[in-house]
Formats: sequence, structure tokens, C-alpha cells
Amino acid sequence: MGKRGAIIVPVRLRKRYGIEEGALVTAEAREEGILIRPAVVVPVERYTPERKAEFLLSMATTDADYRKARREVKKLGIDPDAIPHRRP
Repeated sequence: MGKRGAIIVPVRLRKRYGIEEGALVTAEAREEGILIRPAVVVPVERYTPERKAEFLLSMATTDADYRKARREVKKLGIDPDAIPHRRP
């Protein structure tokens, strides 16, 4: 272990577990020691008003839901007919 807490993981183990230079890992305290493993990174989508409108319109399951979704989309300032979506 280095002065600043850096740990050297042997090449054999890095290859086995798919840990490459610059990869993110997690360190978890365990009773028997520290568990280090690759981190899973999931991209986060920031929803635009158009994407929200698509969800609202596409998730409607009845005609009444669909009419309500159209009203909500109009409140967003978006024409529901301009949004690609499936109708119930």
C-alpha cells in the first residue's frame, strides 16, 4: 500500500475481473476485510419536456387516460400530435 492509500492489484486479478486503468471500483467493509470490485455505472437520462410528453401519451391505457395525457402535454406547451407515441 502506498503512502496515500493506493493499493496495487496484481495484473492477473485485474484481467480476471475486467478492471482496467481508470476503471471505477467500489470498496466495501466486510467482517473479514475489504471487498473491492468493479463499479457498475448506469447513465442517467435527463428528460426533456418532449420526452416527458412521449411518456405521458404512450403510457395511457384507456381513452380517458389518453385524453388526460393530452391535456397534461398541452400544459407543457407541447402539441400532442407533434410527439411520436402509441395510442391506446
